[in-house]
Amino acid sequence: MSINQQAIELLENNRYEDALKLFQKAVDKSRDVQSLTNLAWMYCYEEEEDTKAMSLLEETIIMKPSSHMPYNLLGEIYIRKEKWSSAKGVLSNSISIHPTKTAYNNLAIANYHIGNLKEASKYFLMASEKSDNAMYSHVKCLIELGDSNEAIIKLGEFSENNDKFVGDVEVADLYVELGRYQEAIKWFEKGWKTYWKQPNWVSRYVYSLLQLNDSTRAREILNEAINQKLDEIKEAIEEECDDDWLESDKQAHINELLNEKVEYEQMINGISSGHIPTMEFDTFIMTGCYLFGCARHNHPEYDDKQKE
Repeated sequence: MSINQQAIELLENNRYEDALKLFQKAVDKSRDVQSLTNLAWMYCYEEEEDTKAMSLLEETIIMKPSSHMPYNLLGEIYIRKEKWSSAKGVLSNSISIHPTKTAYNNLAIANYHIGNLKEASKYFLMASEKSDNAMYSHVKCLIELGDSNEAIIKLGEFSENNDKFVGDVEVADLYVELGRYQEAIKWFEKGWKTYWKQPNWVSRYVYSLLQLNDSTRAREILNEAINQKLDEIKEAIEEECDDDWLESDKQAHINELLNEKVEYEQMINGISSGHIPTMEFDTFIMTGCYLFGCARHNHPEYDDKQKE
């Protein structure tokens, strides 16, 4: 059994430190595509050492590997480090070798942050499944591009019955962006009992209600949110401190809760005075296993002679 196979077997048995030592030993023995990529994956996923992983992978791609996996992993790390142009380059290389939805999604993220909305929209769509995060991001791009009609069609196909459904409030937020307040309210109502209430999205719900002159429901949900915040403040005051939760941590948390309570109390007046709550939009990195020789994911050992 090779060093790589032994390391993966240890990893499968949750013996992470022992596996890491063997992956390091493999690199010491030969700094090749497989050993460098697998050690980089360990640094990335088990050690949370993206900088170390990035250095190994940058060394790897100089060898122009015939596998997409080192490029995918490096692109993922570049995105976490917000190196958008670098991510775009390596992910484009990955797709030229072996297209995957993961690479399409992450390439879309790079393009979105660079400002290439058309490219981002295209790649998010190629990465998407029904009602998932990639489709959500695709619709957000369509809205920013001014293609409201296509955005409404795509958004109308979202269903909470799909396995990868992005979420009720997320769908509601896109309807707010489109100025479709009735649809937004429907989705906010679906998420009201299940989502943790925070001012950023509650304000969007209140804004939609006020656009349809339903101040009664707006005050109802704000009263509920304020009462919940009062309960949180009470619990925070009664919480005991220890070595991991200092008095300063406790007071900072209480102050944060008090500030959120004030936000709720002033929300209707603020919106009525012209404030438009902005949507908080985050892209979602897709990840994967990029270990050469991983039987669980049907990854063969690296063979430079065989193109994927």
